[in-house]
Amino acid sequence: MFNIEKFDIKLDTDVIGRNFVYCEEIDSTNSFLINTKEYDKHGTVLLSENQTQGKGRKDRIWLSAADQNLTFSILLKEDFSHETINIINLGTSLAVAQAIENQYQLPCELKWPNDVLVNQKKVAGILLESTSMGSEIEKLVIGIGINVNQPNFTGKFNIPPTSIKKEFKNSADRERLLSEVLNIFEEIFKASQTNPGQILEDWKSRCQMLGEKIRIEDGEVVKFGVFEDIDKNGFMILNSGNKRELIHAGDIILR
Repeated sequence: MFNIEKFDIKLDTDVIGRNFVYCEEIDSTNSFLINTKEYDKHGTVLLSENQTQGKGRKDRIWLSAADQNLTFSILLKEDFSHETINIINLGTSLAVAQAIENQYQLPCELKWPNDVLVNQKKVAGILLESTSMGSEIEKLVIGIGINVNQPNFTGKFNIPPTSIKKEFKNSADRERLLSEVLNIFEEIFKASQTNPGQILEDWKSRCQMLGEKIRIEDGEVVKFGVFEDIDKNGFMILNSGNKRELIHAGDIILR
């Protein structure tokens, strides 16, 4: 059982997570925060012990063992521009990586656009969803799934999964980890509006795929090239030899 008091003692934010909602089971924390009018405050964090319809990117199912991991969403409604959404996306993965390293000294690698890897295995994933009114974004919801104490994984995966417990060789403190993620996220969120270039540099320092030959798949579309860089908005620059193009989404596979 998640100990809310233990989590709250370690939380050191001004806004993020100060409105904290805990539930035993829900369909999807992202879907709930997107659709609810009851929990509609900027900075609200919703944590569920079990998601019956957890989801990852491209409508994939996110499976997570109940009561062992962290599956939660952050609601943002203020102080961000449409242009910085992808910076926030990259910054979120950076916050998760820094929190894991701070707490468990496990070196984390970041995989574009928003996967967190330990020893080349996926320990966390992120999904951003939003609602708009005209050209204005009403809500931005950041869904985060971290494999914390799950001992094993079944099924087929593009990237083999792991958990902090498997890599750290001991159980991890979920309350302390969540507070650390939110503490760092609040600072990174502020920086995304004032100093986005630093977030990009910090993210690139953790991405080992930069400069590598890759295959990128986006549905039926497959492209090949060198992962040359990311642009000022956090999109991939793919160099295929005869042209350079911006990639906004896709799954990367090393060639």
